[in-house]
Amino acid sequence: MELVILIVLIAVALVGVVGLVAGSALRGRTRRGPIRPGPDSSGLDAGAASPGSATEVAPGASPGLAAGAPPAVARPGGPEPAAEPAELAGQAGAPGGATEPAEEIAPAAGGAVTAEPEIVSPRAPLEVPAPAMGRIVRLRARLARSQNALGRGLLALLSGDNLDEEAWEDVESTLLVADVGVAATAEMVDALRERTKVLGARTAADARAMLRDELLAQVGTSMDRSLRTSAPDRPAILLVVGVNGTGKTTTCGKIARLLVAEGRSVVLGAADTFRAAAADQLETWGGRVGATTVRGPEGGDPASVAFDAVKRGIDDGADTVLVDTAGRLHTKVGLMDELSKIKRVVVKQSPVDEVLLVLDSTTGQNALTQARVFTEAVDITGVVLTKMDGTAKGGIVIAVQRELGVPVKLIGLGEGPDDLAPFEAEAFVDALLGEPA
Repeated sequence: MELVILIVLIAVALVGVVGLVAGSALRGRTRRGPIRPGPDSSGLDAGAASPGSATEVAPGASPGLAAGAPPAVARPGGPEPAAEPAELAGQAGAPGGATEPAEEIAPAAGGAVTAEPEIVSPRAPLEVPAPAMGRIVRLRARLARSQNALGRGLLALLSGDNLDEEAWEDVESTLLVADVGVAATAEMVDALRERTKVLGARTAADARAMLRDELLAQVGTSMDRSLRTSAPDRPAILLVVGVNGTGKTTTCGKIARLLVAEGRSVVLGAADTFRAAAADQLETWGGRVGATTVRGPEGGDPASVAFDAVKRGIDDGADTVLVDTAGRLHTKVGLMDELSKIKRVVVKQSPVDEVLLVLDSTTGQNALTQARVFTEAVDITGVVLTKMDGTAKGGIVIAVQRELGVPVKLIGLGEGPDDLAPFEAEAFVDALLGEPA
């Protein structure tokens, strides 16, 4: 029994001695510091400072950086990712340990210090718009519905064997349904009656010639339909106005294509700041043909954007500045007052050469109501009729010109980028009447 107790005491004493020796060795190793791995070790701490190391800790920097473990900083977007060696190198030169963006201090090739450039996708090759002249001739088939409603309907009546009172009433109804307007319809019926009494309309060719002359008289061949897109010693300024849904912004882009096709340099002003993506839409149109687009923040002041666009056009020496104003209901007085403000602001830098009113030709008499109100807010110099390839009757050209006293200068005949055509009276009337039999 005494032998067993002696063995246990000896075992306890040995365990105690081994523990003391192990503890002393561990404490001595801690005082000497951690063993640094060699340069080929995969465990190298990116933030550790050593003689000859590329990463240094600036005076005043926090101890955590010296240990290679920067503290996490809470940001609204979530925790900041761990710092890379290049970022720690940038911190070394900042006074008081201030942190600067890595892209501002990272040395570029050759040792020069530059900011990291923004990545911009290369532009696609610029499109070449179709020539402006003769577009209406190439697109005459698009007027098929107007042709059926106005031209061919009247030809069928006037070339009949017996032009009695009932036939003349049908002629009058055809003109009214085609949106020619009451006053213009009365004038045309009286003129046609007189000519048939004097000259007669013995054949379809005679009827066609007679109707062509009267339509040309109403449409007008002596009006100046040219766009004032150039001015001496300054850019020409064009404002485009209209209600929502008429195709106003699209028309601006198509006008830019027309001007580029004529060899002019164009600056676009995206002053429709209230409609979502209007500025993006206009910028896309301009980018296709190399036109510069000036835009502001969404919901910003349209007059400010228009002012900046004109200034940019003057500074760049552009030929034309084309400003797309915000679409507005003609019944909203405040919006119409804002339109007047845009013109006043633009005039402080340069005179306005054209104010084009964009109207949806399919809305008929409602388009005339809109035209009256817009004319009160700004001096309209020309009209653009869109969607003439749709359900428009053709007579809207006559009605709008009589109402406003200004010419129709452009007509939209489709959704294609080059489907906006300068208005040519003779080509338009010939398209309405169709090919002679």
